Amino acid sequence: MALQAGFVGCGNITDTHARAAREAGLGIAGFHGRDLAKAEACAARFGGRAFARYADLLAHRPLDLVVIGTPSALHAEQGIAAAESGLHVLTEKPIDVTLAKGEALVAAAERAGVRLGVLFQDRLKPELVRLREFVAQGGLGRPLLASARVKWHRPPEYYSASNWRGRTALDGGAALINQGVHTVDLLLWLLGKVTRVKGLAATTLHAIESEDVALALVEFASGAVATLEATTAAWPGYPRRVEISGTEGTLVVEGDHVVAADLRRPAPAGLVSSGAEGGVAGQTATVADATPHRRMIEDFVRAIETGSTPACDGREGLRSVAVVEAVYRAAREPGLGVA
Repeated sequence: MALQAGFVGCGNITDTHARAAREAGLGIAGFHGRDLAKAEACAARFGGRAFARYADLLAHRPLDLVVIGTPSALHAEQGIAAAESGLHVLTEKPIDVTLAKGEALVAAAERAGVRLGVLFQDRLKPELVRLREFVAQGGLGRPLLASARVKWHRPPEYYSASNWRGRTALDGGAALINQGVHTVDLLLWLLGKVTRVKGLAATTLHAIESEDVALALVEFASGAVATLEATTAAWPGYPRRVEISGTEGTLVVEGDHVVAADLRRPAPAGLVSSGAEGGVAGQTATVADATPHRRMIEDFVRAIETGSTPACDGREGLRSVAVVEAVYRAAREPGLGVA
């Protein structure tokens, strides 16, 4: 019998999670959301039951895991409740909005002996996997410098129609912890541990509590350094772009694809994409293709069934939150004045 999944949230991302789970062959046990009508709509579309109370979903059987797609500041609380019910937990990024809350979820999963995963789907995208292998094998030489730009656009209603986006208590911030956190995780995955950051954050366009522009300078334990930009105020919105330079050349990523490899030696076959990357993610929060999420769910199921570690487990998921917290903390420090 296929593992049975319950879904928490019932917004746009839960629709993606449920589509991905169905494609991965998971059984769909039910849905819980703050708005029961949305949970009922999800159940009507995908199967399973709608639950008005989260506790009732957790008590339902058969049920093996929950997939959490609620506002970011609820991830740890809901994940802990699931773990204490003996259920495996796969949560949307970030693991939560503070390192302390994320650590509490990791500890709860470890106590309960359940698997915990965080949906950073870059880690299973084929071209990015090949990129990481190439960097890890020394193909770029010693990494020296990276620049990462997440210059996306979100319309005013993206925030005004939401009761949590851009609100510090529930989103933890905005452009960096929500949109930019995927790229923070990508940099950590490619280049290793971060030891020092400097940061700047501003609210330039949107009527929100938190930042719609964040800038960071990042230093890695290896000695490599990076710049990071994350914004939801860049009309019309562009694909994420990451450039990494090492002693043996430079690699360029747009969106999910390696689009250029300027190397001292010929690039290996398959490293550089032959397709063009569109700007869809930079312009809309809607996920049309659930394939990256499906890969993450399939990987998580393998981890449950084999006792292996998910592509991004809870401890890996903590790393990006630690960096984001450090950037926010640095951004609150008074800067040097200019005469």
